[in-house]
Amino acid sequence: MSLRLPGPGVLTAWLAATVPAPLILFEWTHRWEEDQPVSTALWWPVLAAPVLAAALAARQPRRPAAAVGVSTLVTTVLLAVSLAFFRWVVPLTGEARWGRALLGGAALAVAGALIGYAVGGRHPRRGGPASRRGYLIGGLAVVFGALLAQSTVRLGAEDSTIGEPPREYGGVGPYTASTGRFTAPAAGAYAIFAVGFSPADPDCRLTGDDSEVRAAEPVSVAPGDYGGDAATYAWVATVRVPTPGRWTLDCRTTDPEASYVVGDVPDIRGAVGEMIHWPVGVVWLLGAVPGLLIVTDTARRRRAPGPAELS
Repeated sequence: MSLRLPGPGVLTAWLAATVPAPLILFEWTHRWEEDQPVSTALWWPVLAAPVLAAALAARQPRRPAAAVGVSTLVTTVLLAVSLAFFRWVVPLTGEARWGRALLGGAALAVAGALIGYAVGGRHPRRGGPASRRGYLIGGLAVVFGALLAQSTVRLGAEDSTIGEPPREYGGVGPYTASTGRFTAPAAGAYAIFAVGFSPADPDCRLTGDDSEVRAAEPVSVAPGDYGGDAATYAWVATVRVPTPGRWTLDCRTTDPEASYVVGDVPDIRGAVGEMIHWPVGVVWLLGAVPGLLIVTDTARRRRAPGPAELS
């Protein structure tokens, strides 16, 4: 009997537990102005490693060394992927001992694989055709994956912002102190922030010095939690001012109570700083990929009955 590699269902569960789960749980359990330290996120993949290794080893054939070795290797690779996500894609604040986290997770994976094989590896079960439930599970994974992908990008951008809070130069709307006029200290890019629950897709223009500039760089997945105790701001667009001096901000939207302010562009580290500018549909599609793989794998296994993979 050949060794069994994890199917898309197992990979989906691993990604859900080690990528969006740390960000979302921290958001639910902490105050909005607190940034998540990277150490709290790394505990998730490290502690999930022995669980995954045990699940993989429990379904392996009766060859202890190969079963434990393959289960540990696969788990360590997935652990490295999750650690890489929090190092280069969403680099949260604080410092982390990356090598120690990887080695510690690998050691826990060995222990988990030994336990998993001892429990289930001695009595491997013969697989049959995939159940139709795979289509339902895959469909749910598509929907929730798309939603979680957008939340992951948004929360990751918020917690990967470094430096001081963006400085405000002026704004427009009933919830701002100015009447739209502000002074740009230098030419260059400035961020437009939506105040509170203002729509995230305004048509904003800057006029001044006999010229007009439109906000031409929308932020598709708008990170929030900027601002202060009085109100929170979400970065919704970027506008480039050709010259310093006095400018007037005008934002058109369907909400008469909407307010917007101009400020410094947030400094977001990692690849997530570019991902917030991707079209929302692309982010949804990226999150839906694991669910689509589950559906495809279910269809393939139902057409060709044989030993079932761990899914």
